[in-house]
Amino acid sequence: MVWGGHPQTGGEPRAPLRVLVPDERNLVSVQTSQLVVRFPTIDGAVPDQDREWCEVLVDGQRRRIRFHDYDEIFSIPGLYERIFYEHLECTSPRVVAELLARELERADVDPGSLRGIDVGAGNGMVGEELAKLGVSGLVGIDLIEEAAEAAERDRPGLYDDYVVCDLTMLSRSERERICALEPNLLTTVAALGFGDIPVDAFVTAFNLVPDGGWIAFNIKAAFLDEADPSGFAGLITRLIADGALEERARRRYPHRLSVGGDAIEYVALVGVKHADAPR
Repeated sequence: MVWGGHPQTGGEPRAPLRVLVPDERNLVSVQTSQLVVRFPTIDGAVPDQDREWCEVLVDGQRRRIRFHDYDEIFSIPGLYERIFYEHLECTSPRVVAELLARELERADVDPGSLRGIDVGAGNGMVGEELAKLGVSGLVGIDLIEEAAEAAERDRPGLYDDYVVCDLTMLSRSERERICALEPNLLTTVAALGFGDIPVDAFVTAFNLVPDGGWIAFNIKAAFLDEADPSGFAGLITRLIADGALEERARRRYPHRLSVGGDAIEYVALVGVKHADAPR
């Protein structure tokens, strides 16, 4: 999901069939029976996370796609999984779902009693983890139509509804569709920051969940630094300090690899909401 940017989502890796070979243009090719994806080799400084890119062979034509160009990525079946889960080894959907499952068990809460809104749902990789956990209902939310189309193409029937909307400008009808499920769980994985989901959008989603509902999300560790300009460090600190969010668990872990092969550190957090966030 993206507000002023592009969406980001997550999920389990699928079994890859790939061959890594250097080519003539200082790239590394990942070749399967379906896709050929070429990643740049990194000799110097690794590009910022929101500036990473790859080349994809589509209908005989090479296309350079930035990792945050999710409309393009979701339009090519299997490309999202190929980039982020098979090549860059993303673990976030599993990590966040496992952390949520552990805290639900500790609180003696049946996952079947939860109905979730999955913000930045993409093609449903996080939703798939929640369904495995036993969550009884799901509404996907994303900014771009390509994400909704990819979710229906790749995981048909996973979501009870999928709302394409901008949470910073949520209409009455969109709010009614999201709340029709009576959600008591909010998840957002690999979507906060970079302009993808700004603070205002996260606050709107947070406030859609009633008091007593569960909140599970992750965020790049650097965004929790007090000096970071995104605003998330201040928001999350304030929510916890004011008692609006009761933190139950926090885990720092490698979200995925960069194109240079270095681990990108994220923090997963699970808690219980006790009050709305201030706007």
